[in-house]
Amino acid sequence: MQRKIIHIDMDCFYAAVEMRDFPELRGIPIAVGGRSDRRGVISTCNYEARAFGVRSAMASGYALKLCPHLTLVKGRMEVYKQVSNQIRAIFYRYTDLVEPLSLDEAYLDVTHCSLHQGSATLIAQAIRADILNETGLTASAGVAPIKFLAKIASDLNKPNGQYVIPPDDIVGFMPSLALKKIPGVGKVTAKKLADMGLETCGDVQSFDETKLVQQFGKFGHLLFERAQGIDARAIEPNRERKSVGVETTLAQDIYTLAECQQIMPKLLQELSVRMQRGASGRQVQKQVVKLKFDDFKQTTIEQRSDKVSVKLFYALLEEALTRQEGRGIRLLGVTVGLASEQQPASSNRLQLDLDL
Repeated sequence: MQRKIIHIDMDCFYAAVEMRDFPELRGIPIAVGGRSDRRGVISTCNYEARAFGVRSAMASGYALKLCPHLTLVKGRMEVYKQVSNQIRAIFYRYTDLVEPLSLDEAYLDVTHCSLHQGSATLIAQAIRADILNETGLTASAGVAPIKFLAKIASDLNKPNGQYVIPPDDIVGFMPSLALKKIPGVGKVTAKKLADMGLETCGDVQSFDETKLVQQFGKFGHLLFERAQGIDARAIEPNRERKSVGVETTLAQDIYTLAECQQIMPKLLQELSVRMQRGASGRQVQKQVVKLKFDDFKQTTIEQRSDKVSVKLFYALLEEALTRQEGRGIRLLGVTVGLASEQQPASSNRLQLDLDL
């Protein structure tokens, strides 16, 4: 049976909750994030702020330069979690196959849902209507027979809209789809693909898969499959997130500790945002630094820790560099390992703002 997958993505979730609860914030550029004088970062912002170029994981100070009249709002994570639980309860009215990705987005498999004549399109509309009526917030949805296309579709008619990719339309939809839309294709990978003459899925469809694997390893095979509209992954309703991490592949190799240290603040800012979205309330159990060298071999250094420490990340980085052996560094990453969801975090020890 052909799967029916819905990806629900709340519209500027944290900011939307703040505008709902505080009407004076409506219609003006706002961002939820840390103070600029404490090296804070933006968790999310509303569409008025995005018009000025403000984005998630951006330093608050830089966001204020782009939008001097931006209103910074301190996050209320407990409120966001309560609203998220309310939204998830709505999902379970339609299916038990729900795979949360963060507080504000989830996959739903509605293949066997008989409501609304079994139409995934109508089910998505009903879910969005329920969310609006019961929370006062808008959501966007993508509907497709496979996961990654449902996620892509949910972004095509934002905010407060939905986009449907029927099974028979996949063949026609894929060729013009930009590769940068595929999850996992960041700026660096997109540039490397462009240098190879590959900018759309249609370009990859007619390209040699072996060459992609030679250039990108396992991801090359994954990319070739995605470009054909292939994604066999099922919804994982019981998946427990074991870590939160962020990494960057560098446009040019670097060699020194000082160069690595210059990259760390941006990585830690993005890690902070990802932790707030996907790991709030979870107990930290370790920190990890990862390096990949110019010969594509990689090393990781980790240490147990019950709270996130910026100083520890820098210490682990310095230790990892003792394994460099003169090689260039092409990738740098930082990760926080999480304890089981059954082990709650103590609020005075889990530092979601990473001391920034």
